[in-house]
Amino acid sequence: MLTVNKNEKKDIRAAFGNALAEIGRENENVVVLDSDLSGSTQTKIFAKEFPDRFFNCGIAEADMTTTAVGLSTCGKIPFIASFAIFATGRNYDQVRNGACYAGFNLKIAGTHGGITVGEDGATHQALEDISLMRGIPGMQVLVPCDCQEMNAAVKYAAKHVGPVYIRVPRSKVPDVYEAGHTFDLTHADVLKQGKDVTIITNGETVAETMVASEKLKEQGIDAEIINLPMVKPVDVKTIVESAKKTNFVITVENHSIIGGVGSTVCEVLSEHYPVPVHRLGVKDTFGQSGDVANLMKHYRLNSDELAEDIAKIMETK
Repeated sequence: MLTVNKNEKKDIRAAFGNALAEIGRENENVVVLDSDLSGSTQTKIFAKEFPDRFFNCGIAEADMTTTAVGLSTCGKIPFIASFAIFATGRNYDQVRNGACYAGFNLKIAGTHGGITVGEDGATHQALEDISLMRGIPGMQVLVPCDCQEMNAAVKYAAKHVGPVYIRVPRSKVPDVYEAGHTFDLTHADVLKQGKDVTIITNGETVAETMVASEKLKEQGIDAEIINLPMVKPVDVKTIVESAKKTNFVITVENHSIIGGVGSTVCEVLSEHYPVPVHRLGVKDTFGQSGDVANLMKHYRLNSDELAEDIAKIMETK
């Protein structure tokens, strides 16, 4: 089983920026557009190496998106980046009608997703971005959990023909996967086998859930942990197989429980294998300003609170 050291964390935004530069070296058609946030999104790494293929569009996300669509019609592979709240919300119409309706080859990176944006507060904490992007026909949605999976997600998006949304957290994250791991992002990944309950998660909460599973083990709860990096299209087979084994499912996400991983899993199981599903995440509310550790505790998304809440839920099985 994989183990996670929460005390050793790496900058996943830097991993995103480095992955952009890496694919830029491999393919001269890759271009990057940013909305005056290249220091925060880390697209500055690409900009420094390929200044003639980087475009700072200013605080004008809609213009950035339509410019990227135009570049895609000329054979370019455009990646646009901004805070997730702006990349998916402020320019939703341009993403939906300008890019996806016509099936253009646009790649969107929404950084600073979830409550782990921290002190910037509710206005900047995207808790609906996955829901917004998941609902658009043709859009694929990726939520990497560590630096290695982020690198794989960027490379996947560059090769995939069609629109892709990648969520990039602000906070640093521990390694979930060992060096040299081979990724297949189109499939859910069973990180830990278990028989009592299936826990499905992605992004930053993968590490928290893995640590929580060790605490649950001490209480005699054998949890199966599944990482679901691709929320859409979703891997129905792995989810259903695990649900048939445990007959009890819990989802965990740094996102609203409406429209994200929890909703996705409920949709899959209601159609293919109805079992009880309990959703852990942000409960139909906005975020708030605060220290990241305190926010994770408040919204009960860190390992201690997750272990406590999951143990209580298991009493209802």
